[in-house]
Amino acid sequence: MASPSALYIHFPFCLSLCPYCDFVVYAGRAARGPTNQIDTFLQALLAEISLRAVRAPLNSVYIGGGTPSLLSAEQVAQLLTVTDRAFGIAADAEITLEANPGAAERGDLAGFHAAGVNRLSIGAQSFDTAELARLGRRHSPMDIRATVDAARFAGIDNVSLDLLYDVPGQTLESWQATLAEAVSLAPDHLSAYALSLDDPDLEGLTGPTGDHLPLRPGARRWRSRARDAQDVDRAALMYEAADATLGAAGLDWYEISNWSRPGRESRHNLAYWLGSAWEAVGPGAHAFDGARTRRWNAARLDGYVTALTPADGSPAQLPPGGSVTTDDATATAESLILGLRTRSGVESTADNDGLRWALANDLAELTDLERLRLTRRGRLVSNEVFERLLPASEAARAA
Repeated sequence: MASPSALYIHFPFCLSLCPYCDFVVYAGRAARGPTNQIDTFLQALLAEISLRAVRAPLNSVYIGGGTPSLLSAEQVAQLLTVTDRAFGIAADAEITLEANPGAAERGDLAGFHAAGVNRLSIGAQSFDTAELARLGRRHSPMDIRATVDAARFAGIDNVSLDLLYDVPGQTLESWQATLAEAVSLAPDHLSAYALSLDDPDLEGLTGPTGDHLPLRPGARRWRSRARDAQDVDRAALMYEAADATLGAAGLDWYEISNWSRPGRESRHNLAYWLGSAWEAVGPGAHAFDGARTRRWNAARLDGYVTALTPADGSPAQLPPGGSVTTDDATATAESLILGLRTRSGVESTADNDGLRWALANDLAELTDLERLRLTRRGRLVSNEVFERLLPASEAARAA
């Protein structure tokens, strides 16, 4: 295994659960109040970081969730100190913390910056009050603006916004208004994702070693109604609007769902798309060895804590989970898929029937650097392109 260039740290707590969220999240009394489990979890997390130790050093540390901005500045500093001891953090590393923009959730931004955080990723999702309510979000558009201002004032000079489109009740006009509001805040980076409403139970991802938690009945009902309100053609128009609006504002696309100012591309996510090795800790977190093997931790918090902080005082053990190793043909196809997600694309000498089909149908193009990348039209139907790149057995499974 290659030494990891990046570390993902998953913090699995939120003040409340959003019905569309597929991440490993525990809310309510687990996240707040006298019986919250954050301190207990943090001790287990620090133990896992130490057990996974390998000298790197890391070019990126990403603290995601969940709502890691619920941590105190002292806890974030402790996380980074233990991480530096276990892996080493490069002096110029990108250190990202995700934050929800609500006043009760954005946390101590100045304290986070003092602890070493130099990039903030804000879960804005929308600037439309009604859309935020339908998504189960706790914040207002004003909270988003206040969080961006507070981050700048705290000295965090790399700010990213996350937005969702194809949301129930959303129109092209309301999406364009959200884009205009986002651009007015001059973010350094913006991610725009089509609302995805998968069913992890049906996909077999929620068993004892699965990386997802079972869907709650209320969330299942919400998703069923939301799917009926989605429209693939409207979503395509929304994507085109995002690409045009963000490009005009100086935010260039560098990955299908991501735009940035020059030099502000997410180093952490680029590690994923460029096939670098990365480590990951926390419930449900995924790691990659840079070759063919992916490993994940199980989503269940009780099993995670029990393994890493045994009640009988015995040594910490790695948490339950699983791994998968792909064959050579699938690994090659996955490398092509990841590369085609990016603006830089893949080597034009890549030999694949799916690539030839994409070129013939104006879904891919040759760049000035003699590389192949997706056209905007290709990005709109990227899943179809990617399916054609997979070996026949994997394509059938994906379908």
